[in-house]
Amino acid sequence: MSTLFILNDPPYGTERLYNGLRLAHALAKKDPQEGVTVFLMADAIASARAGQKTPDGFYNIERMLKRVLTGNGKVLLCGTCMDARGLDEAAFMPGARRSTMDELAAETATADKVLVF
Repeated sequence: MSTLFILNDPPYGTERLYNGLRLAHALAKKDPQEGVTVFLMADAIASARAGQKTPDGFYNIERMLKRVLTGNGKVLLCGTCMDARGLDEAAFMPGARRSTMDELAAETATADKVLVF
């Protein structure tokens, strides 16, 4: 089984992205062999920025994405969204990588489940 998460909201200010990643973690925990792919679009690409600092006791989206990567998941970044915001790959955490609509289409076609947050 494979699950594709398409996330659109900014990392902080709403809890949609946080809740999407919580579900991704729960699915990966339930079945460690299950493939989880997270595709970050629009303002969600800021979620993969390296060096996020949050107050003690507050969730940290960068750490949550690292858990996806350490669990054999993938974190893909919309390249067009990166360009629109003037961001290059050097701004992002290791393991997250630039992607394309063509790759998102391929991931969508092969995923058993697609969830959009």
